[in-house]
Parts: sequence; structure tokens; C-alpha cells
Amino acid sequence: MTQIYLPSGEAVPVTVVEAGPCHVLQLRSLQRDGYEAVQLGFDEKKRPAEGRGRSRASQATRAERGHVADIKSKRSVALKAAGQSVPEKAGCEPQKFVREIRGAVGDLQVGQVLKASYLDGVASVDVTGTNKGRGYSGVMRRHNFSGQRATHGVKKCHRYAGSTGQNTFPARVMKGRRMAGRYGGKQVTSRNLKLVRVDADNNLLLIRGAVPGPAGGYVIVKATNIV
Repeated sequence: MTQIYLPSGEAVPVTVVEAGPCHVLQLRSLQRDGYEAVQLGFDEKKRPAEGRGRSRASQATRAERGHVADIKSKRSVALKAAGQSVPEKAGCEPQKFVREIRGAVGDLQVGQVLKASYLDGVASVDVTGTNKGRGYSGVMRRHNFSGQRATHGVKKCHRYAGSTGQNTFPARVMKGRRMAGRYGGKQVTSRNLKLVRVDADNNLLLIRGAVPGPAGGYVIVKATNIV
């Protein structure tokens, strides 16, 4: 995160997101799949160490290579020999981050490269990512409990949750009781975040506020449907 200044002089906190280039790997259609969606890939597989004489594709499995390029597999050769159509390939390097986004495909084509300029003119976006995992946490950190008193009568249990159930009846802990447990590491969507600026030259988006996940994590950015 950083901050920028608007023409009015206001300082705005923003998160800088690298939003491209993203390769269109596959397209879903109503006739074939029953729904419309576009499958995007971002961040190519790392190139192996110098001197080994291997390509970047050697860092991917055969299935990952066949997903983006025609590797002349037995199945594809048999389909072509039988006169059947083979799905079009993007013809790019295997991608690290592959996600499918549902919605109208429009005029997108397999193999097309989308850059940050694709969101130019969009006022606000939804950002989906995996938030930071904090492990097993207590109620004060997980649910913002105030804890026990720090005065007389409380000894070595200042951060405890306190009583969690009733007496003899109903003699159980009610469902939904907030207690200690695993905190974070879940998919979160921050909606209706203002898109402050689009840097088309460097494929960067400047989004107002914070987005889910750690620095360097992967996120999905979509135009928000909130009017």
C-alpha cells in the first residue's frame, strides 16, 4: 500500500495491484457448457536455472502444458483423425494463477491478452483474495472480545472467553457461540472499492483502501455490479 494525492490535494490510501498481462485460456458458452465464463491465466511459470538447457515449460506438468498449447497428445491426434474439432489453445506459456470468471464473454477470443487498460473507465471494483492466515487464535484477537477484568478476583485468566454455556438446562453450548479457533486463511471479497487510477503502461491498478491477502498475493479484480 501507499498513498497518492488527488488534484484537490487530498491524500488517498491506495493498494497497487499488478493486473496483467492476463491470457485468455478458455471460453465457456451456453451451448457447450451451460454457462458463460472466461478463464484467465496470470504470471508465467518461472524459468529454470541457467545452463540446464530447459525451457520454462519444463517447470509445468504435461497437463498444464497441454492446457495452453497443442502438444500433440494421443487424444488430440485421435480426435483430429476422426474429424472432430479440438478446443482452441491459447498458445502461451503455462500460467501460475488460473481462474474462471463467470459472465458474458462478449468479443473475447482464446489467446487474447488482457492488460490493465481493460478496466479503464471503471469506477469501482470487487477484489477477491485469500486473507492472511493467523492460525489458532483466542477470542480477543479473533472476535475482539474485551477479556476478563484486570483487577481483584481475576488471576492468570485475563484473556479468557469466560462462560460459554448454561447450567443444568440445557446443559450444552449453544450453536454459533464465538470461541477460539482458526482465524483467517479464507476467501474474502472486498466490494465496491474505488478505482482511483489505471497505469496502462505498467499494468498497474491503484485501488482505494486495502484488499484481502498479504503483499505479493494473488487477487481477482472485477468491475463491481453495485450501482
